[in-house]
Amino acid sequence: MLFNVQRDTLLKPLQTVTGIVEKRHTLPILANVLIEGSGNRLNFIATDLEIQIHTTVELEQSLDDFQLTVAARKLLDICRALPDVPLSLESSDSRLSLKSGKSKFALQTLPAADFPQLAQSSESKCSFSLPQAILKERISLVQFAMAQQDIRYYLNGLLLSLEGNVLNLVATDGHRLSLASTMLAQNYDKTEVILPRKTVQELAKLLGDQGDVKVDIGANQVRFEFGNIVLSSKIVDGKFPDYNRVIPARQDKFFNISRTSLQQALQRAAILSNEKFKGVRLVLTTNSLGIICNNNEQEEAHEELEIPYSGGPLDIGFNVSYLLDVLANLSVDEVACSFGDASSSAMIMVPGQDDFKYVVMPMRI
Repeated sequence: MLFNVQRDTLLKPLQTVTGIVEKRHTLPILANVLIEGSGNRLNFIATDLEIQIHTTVELEQSLDDFQLTVAARKLLDICRALPDVPLSLESSDSRLSLKSGKSKFALQTLPAADFPQLAQSSESKCSFSLPQAILKERISLVQFAMAQQDIRYYLNGLLLSLEGNVLNLVATDGHRLSLASTMLAQNYDKTEVILPRKTVQELAKLLGDQGDVKVDIGANQVRFEFGNIVLSSKIVDGKFPDYNRVIPARQDKFFNISRTSLQQALQRAAILSNEKFKGVRLVLTTNSLGIICNNNEQEEAHEELEIPYSGGPLDIGFNVSYLLDVLANLSVDEVACSFGDASSSAMIMVPGQDDFKYVVMPMRI
């Protein structure tokens, strides 16, 4: 007998680590989770050779020391399908037996000695802490702007830029850029690392609303420690674009508008946008914002919103999806929009705050 445990005690750590387990893998053991028992602790570790997640559960009973690896998704699916009742696990002859009431499952195991754990970086450039809720919110404000399978591989991740007491998170796909900042308790030397897309997605899922997260940046690795979870990730080797050059410096056309009103008007107009290019025209005149979409069938949608605007007229085109993305990920009542001319990037911000900027390039329609 390895141990007895309630279903949820096993299910929660499996849900934590299994997210990074690939369905397709080059090494069969990468489909497995490493389970270690020592004292009254159970350790769960999963890796894809780029990212590693380690979580710990404390039990009321004391365990004999053991190590085994078993198919992560199969064990997770079994636990999900069972009711929340006591489970018993036994291991013998390269098999893990799981019993719950009259249900019995036998899973193949692989030697724990063959499990490829990430080597922990011994050199640390800097370490800092901040509330989990803040980092989670900042990630949500930028991760949607990351590129997907771009040949410029460094754009498929998220830039973590530390300078002084400011932490900037930046993502761009070359057509739009999202930047979210937060203040830290002390000053640090300038440090920049690019987090892989998968690391960002796992952090967005795992970070909670209580407690702090400790971030430790090494030479080729970054480590996030929060609650009973440690997420270690390799760093993307590349040069991120200078995001400060992308942010418009001078814009003379600006207005505030209800986020929900703008979002709903864009969603309605987008129904008749060209399916391939998703273009939308924004037409600014005194106290009015026109939103126009049309398609190859000569169909057209026209929305008009009243806004407090007294600047010059402007007719500018954008990919409507880029505008809807930012509005969906903000939770504020109003957004501030600023423009230059028809060939200049536009910027969306939160009124009265300078810790978020979203820049989107125009398109010809």
